[in-house]
Amino acid sequence: MSRTRVLRPDEKSLALAAGLLRDGGLVAFPTETVYGLGARAYDAAAARRVYKAKGRPSDNPLIVHVADEAMLADVVKRVTPLARRLIDAFWPGPLTLILEKSARVPGAVTAGGRTVAVRCPGHPAARALIRALGEPIAAPSANLSGRPSPTTAAHVLRDLRGRVPLILDGGPCRKGLESTIVDARGLRPVVLRHGTITGESLSRAAGVPLRAPGGSAPASPGTGHRHYAPACRVILAPPALVRRGALALDASGDGLLHRAPWPGRRPAFARRVRGGASAYATALFSALRDAEAAGVRTLYVETVPDRGVGRAVMDRLRRAARR
Repeated sequence: MSRTRVLRPDEKSLALAAGLLRDGGLVAFPTETVYGLGARAYDAAAARRVYKAKGRPSDNPLIVHVADEAMLADVVKRVTPLARRLIDAFWPGPLTLILEKSARVPGAVTAGGRTVAVRCPGHPAARALIRALGEPIAAPSANLSGRPSPTTAAHVLRDLRGRVPLILDGGPCRKGLESTIVDARGLRPVVLRHGTITGESLSRAAGVPLRAPGGSAPASPGTGHRHYAPACRVILAPPALVRRGALALDASGDGLLHRAPWPGRRPAFARRVRGGASAYATALFSALRDAEAAGVRTLYVETVPDRGVGRAVMDRLRRAARR
């Protein structure tokens, strides 16, 4: 097994990371959403190494990360008027756009499709790495496929030690959930994956209502497979049951992730997140991994209202609970 180094993203380590990428290697790096596992976006062989390192199904496309709009022009055939309005409103930030890909983007990045998922990350270290390389980086989340997404460098190291030579440690991710994905090829935005940029915000920025996904929706990263699941079983718990202490928790092996006060006996693992759905989103993946590390067999997770950012949280929780 090869060695994995963890370095802060300073000028020296960014140059080292860019060199590794230039040579066809992989680098894990921070974004404002989750940590990404990056390869040169124009290198098909490097993209295939990403799939192998993660154990990722080959029909699950990668997201191409650009440093600015000038770099976007080489990735897509055309920036639609709708995409332009959304870029002006949300880039850099946690918004991924689906557009027609250019000839430069290999099919290994897009799972053979004609569209590409592209975003400009809001984390300065991510953009600095892309600029140091001088071209886009294709990157899914830096975890083993199906596991909770990583929001710290330690999470990446736990999953990918020996599979990636370098992890750039930019600290905990601010958002904690993967980006919102929008098909921006038409006149109205189509949300393919919910994130911290809500449908209401997208509609306001676009100046038109959202359109529901149809049967011809393009392949979208992170939507077609079981995701986000820790080793322990996840059971969704309504807030009313949490407030009443009405969950039959086994103190020796169960855990609880909650927002409402829990009046019952404390289980083996308990994590209370104070605040709204955005706070829950930031803490979610870290809490799932912490429960797993604590040896929890069954984790009960309090649900949140299925609207706004809560819709993205519930999307992740439902898939984490899928068996």
